[in-house]
Amino acid sequence: MRVGIIGTGWIAEKAAITLNGLTECEAYAVGSRSRETAEAFAAKWNITKAYGSYSELIADPDVDLVYVGTPHSHHYDVTREALLAGKPCLVEKAFMANAQQTKEMLDLAHERKVFLAEAIWTRYQPAVGIVRNLIAEGRIGQPRLLTATLGYSMGDKPRIMRPDLCGGALLDLGVYALNFARMFFPADIVSIDGTCVKSATGMDLTNAMTLVLADGMLCNLQSSAACVGDNIGVIAGTEGNLIIDNINNPQAITVNGPDRTYVETIRVPQQITGYEYQFLACRQALVDGLLEPREMPHAETLYIMQLMDGLRKKWNVRYPMDANY
Repeated sequence: MRVGIIGTGWIAEKAAITLNGLTECEAYAVGSRSRETAEAFAAKWNITKAYGSYSELIADPDVDLVYVGTPHSHHYDVTREALLAGKPCLVEKAFMANAQQTKEMLDLAHERKVFLAEAIWTRYQPAVGIVRNLIAEGRIGQPRLLTATLGYSMGDKPRIMRPDLCGGALLDLGVYALNFARMFFPADIVSIDGTCVKSATGMDLTNAMTLVLADGMLCNLQSSAACVGDNIGVIAGTEGNLIIDNINNPQAITVNGPDRTYVETIRVPQQITGYEYQFLACRQALVDGLLEPREMPHAETLYIMQLMDGLRKKWNVRYPMDANY
């Protein structure tokens, strides 16, 4: 599968490193708004084609999958252009700026019958199956409480501070915490609440979210772009708990029994970067003729975005794209 990378930032570099480590996929092309930047990126990461515009990359008939690695504020236009050209797309999280943009892209993909996926990498990783199996086997009894935190000290990065770049912690980090809860406990959400601390520019720098689920689960989630978090996830049940060492890229799951007695630690398979699973999932979905990946269905991408829209509305955190919000 020949992948065309849109963007040349650090996340695009991570994609290139990953693809260079795979035999089933190839970092074939890169597109930037500057030809010089694209050529430098291509030379650094051994990429065949370098394009000085996103449109040129999309027009390349040899690109099998377009990977959109720009800031989420800029996903809409390039994804729309790629879908209209019939190009399958893997779009970085957060998928779009809001639910309206998300629905438009999902509808377009179905209308054009073109594959489209959200690159929320944690959904595709082996840890998901490991944790689901532990819960299904009754290793911790009946789950009752989930807690998850994700925090990085990001200073005053423009993509965190600027409304026009869809700033704040929620779309950048909180999306992982929400997905962490949803991918293990997809029951209906009975109630959702939250609060945040804002920057001078009106973006949520640190936030807390509480979800009550129809199956009796309570989820406490936090994300922050202003501090170094422990990034741990805990799923607590009537007979024990699971401690996931990093909800952003799990490497180890610790199983504890009654009274927090240690049982075992399960480590995930060695990885290139952790991004490989989303590329391989897209490849398999394309081989199978699907319009969405099995690991992250379109309905779930839209639902997560609707949850984040609701939280932002509650917090009065607005982006220029929220014209009808």
